Amino acid sequence: MVQKKKKPVVVATPQPAAGPKRRGRPRAYEPDVAIGQALALFRRGGFAATSLDDLSEVTGMNRPSLYGAFGDKRALYIKSYQRYRDDYTVRVTEIFKADIDIRERLRRFFDAALDIYLTGEEPRGCFTVMTVASDAIADPDIRELVYRGFADVDDAFGWCFRTALTRGEMPDTVDVAALSQMASAILFSLSIRARAGVLRTELNAIVKGAIALLCGPVR
Repeated sequence: MVQKKKKPVVVATPQPAAGPKRRGRPRAYEPDVAIGQALALFRRGGFAATSLDDLSEVTGMNRPSLYGAFGDKRALYIKSYQRYRDDYTVRVTEIFKADIDIRERLRRFFDAALDIYLTGEEPRGCFTVMTVASDAIADPDIRELVYRGFADVDDAFGWCFRTALTRGEMPDTVDVAALSQMASAILFSLSIRARAGVLRTELNAIVKGAIALLCGPVR
């Protein structure tokens, strides 16, 4: 009787267990830096004209990483706008602390704003006025942020004028609320002119005239 040959038993070589698949890019980026890069892009093109591919390219992060770190494009846009406002606050904080008269305080306030409006290879004006205000039309949350931004500027100017009153630099008859809104309107007008390419020397001349108008005769 012929015995059948047994087939050799093949023992499978154990393979190393596969680790979990990575999603997106490892967190090797700085969130603050990425928001700053996104802010520069949004200031140039606005919300609608800025694509996720644009944001991915400028930040060096792929889409899954962007979503994981900041949420969707709208959320990143709002974070970028908040960053813009925070940066502005940092720039003007020292102006409020300084022991200076109303004319010098306003001059420094307007000057700090012009520094922001004219930063970069091409002037971009105020992010609130030139870009975010347009996007606020269709988005109630962004609209609320814009409204709050305008109110903050009014409040900042209001503090300047109230401080001048307590120091006896302006007559008691001045309407602080009206002056504050007028100063804000001048500030936003400077933003539009800066975006249109008006030279810094011309903008400085407007500031000089605006301060004389707002403060009245030297006391």
